[in-house]
This record gives sequence, C-alpha cells and structure tokens, in this order.
Amino acid sequence: MTAKLLNHLAEGPASAPPLLLGPSLGTSLALWDQVAPELSAAHRVVRWDLPGHGGSAAGLIGPGASVGDLAALVLELADTLGIDRFAYAGVSLGGAVGLHLAVHHPERLSSLAVLCSSAHFGGEAPWRERAERVRREGLAGLADTAEARWFTPGFSVPGLVRDHREADPEAYAACCDALAAFDLRDRLGEITVPTLLVAGRQDPATPPAHLREIADAVPAATLVELPGASHLAPAQCPRAVLSALRTHLDGPAASGMAVRREVLGDAHVDRAQARQTPFTARFQDFISRYAWGEIWTDPTLSRRERSMITLTALVAHGHHDELAMHVRAARRNGLTPQEIGAVLLQTAVYCGVPAANSAFATAQRVLAEEETGEGRG
Repeated sequence: MTAKLLNHLAEGPASAPPLLLGPSLGTSLALWDQVAPELSAAHRVVRWDLPGHGGSAAGLIGPGASVGDLAALVLELADTLGIDRFAYAGVSLGGAVGLHLAVHHPERLSSLAVLCSSAHFGGEAPWRERAERVRREGLAGLADTAEARWFTPGFSVPGLVRDHREADPEAYAACCDALAAFDLRDRLGEITVPTLLVAGRQDPATPPAHLREIADAVPAATLVELPGASHLAPAQCPRAVLSALRTHLDGPAASGMAVRREVLGDAHVDRAQARQTPFTARFQDFISRYAWGEIWTDPTLSRRERSMITLTALVAHGHHDELAMHVRAARRNGLTPQEIGAVLLQTAVYCGVPAANSAFATAQRVLAEEETGEGRG
C-alpha cells in the first residue's frame, strides 16, 4: 500500500458485489467492526480510513480541503482495487462523501446509504472554529468530549475514542474545513441511485431532521430512524444498522408465506399452522422466512428445477413424508407425472434402487390420489 492511497480493509469474496464503507470524523475503519464482517458474507466489503486517521497518511489532504477531495481519494482507492461500480455507505463525514459521489459521480454508485449525516453540517463558522482550535491545541480536549457527542449516556467504545485522540491534528482540521464548505441541499433532487437514510433518534451532531431533509429531497429515498442510537449508530446499534443495510442492499425477503402457499397449497399450510404450538412456532417462522422467503424466491432456478432438486434430495435421505408433499408441489410447479417418474428413475442410479423403489411407491400413491381427487385440499 502506498502513502498516496487511503488505508483500507477488504473483507469478503473478491467476486461478490463491492460495498465501500466510510467513517465518521475522528474515528477509523473500526467504526464498522460489528457490521462489516456480517455484510462480507454476501459482499466484497472495503472500509477505509480518513486521512490522518487510523492507518491513512495525514498528507493526503491539507488546509482548505473539500468533501470532493475526499471523494476523489475514495474513487482512487476503488480504481486501484479494480472496482468500477459499487454500493456505498458512510457515517457523518463518510456519508457526506457518499452524497458527493451520488451527485457528481452517479455512474460509479449502485446504491447509497447515508448514516447519521447531513447535506450540510450546521454552517461554516463552527467548523472553521473547530479547525482553528485543533490546529492550535491539538485533539486532546475534543477527545475528552467525544463520548457525549457520539454516544448515549452510559455507552462507549473506548477504541474509537482512542482513535479520535490519536488522529493527526492537521488532517483532522482539514476534514473540518471540508465539513465547513459542504452544502449539497440544492443538489439532492439530482440523486437517482437507491438511497437509504439512517438517523439516530438521540444524535446531537446530526439530528433526525437532517436525515429527513435528505429523504424529502431525494426521489424514492427510504428513511429509518433508530431509537436509542446516537451519532455512531454502527457501533452502538450494529444489529439495527445491519438489518437496514441488508434490506437496502439485497432487497427485502419476499413474502415467504405467500410462496409457501403457492408451492405447497393452502390446505397443507393451513394444516401445518393448525398444528403449530409455542414449541414449534419459531421453527415454522424459520421455514417461512428462510426456505420459502429466500431460497425458493431466488430467480436463479425456476420452481420446476427446484422441485426436481428437492425430490432428488428427499429420495436420497429417505424422507418419504416430505417426498409425498413435494410430489404434489412438483405438480403445482408444472412437472408432469412422466417428468416426476424420470426424476425418480435418475435417483435409482445415484441414490440407490431401494431408495428409488420406495420413492416410486410414494409418488404413485400421490399421483393416484390426484386422479381421484382424494389428495386435493
């Protein structure tokens, strides 16, 4: 890594859709410690440090820097990593970088999430004053008040406070210069990428009104407000942030119950629900959300193909009660009796003749019931 490149940490498969995560002023890429590893299961996650923060060189920016300068460093990082188009999420100053990218480089973004941030940060004067104070006194005084600005009373992440204390004062002041000059309120309507806004209900630095302002101006934006969260929501409320980001990045899970009824039929699902007890309720919910709401709705395979795979797996494991249910499902998904027979014949080769023999008996019974109407709901 060269001194001209932002310090960064990449997680997840190189072939997965890329997601860049930006930090808040005074923090490091550790801000995302409780969120990034989970997102890396489905994304190539790259989190980065601001100049003079964490492992990034202080000289990457200087006095009078702009958010555009920081955005250019992010694009340089993406280019170096061979990333052309990416999803982006950022907190506070990191969120401002995302807004700049969405306005000035929309072709590079597939989606945008802005957390605990603003299209302006309360006017120029306070940030110019902070920059002057830091250049004069260093960061010790500001670091002493970081917990009150970042978290609700009684909560803290000592490592992030330490990052604040150890940041380079000149680079920190240059970031303050960037915040002082930042105001995209008159450009928000130009943002066209899918946009999520996340506000901490108890955030004194960028109150929810700032995120609502963006949500009202960006077409089709989504706003989520997190009760109990202050300014560094990914550190304080990681599960809530993770849930919001997963829905934003991957789309909400389809209605698992609707798909379950389409494939298995109302009569079967009604019987399953009638048998449900407090002991089995969580398992039934798991099936609806995971098996039916995520796996069966994946468009990579058709429902016909999924039925053939499911029949084969059930034969291999000898699950004959489930096999009968999925023979009926296969018929609903468009398989003919002849095609079902061909699938079971295939299992005789790879799962064994005895397994296929039992499967043919089960399937024959189900298909005979279908002809006589006995198996209908």
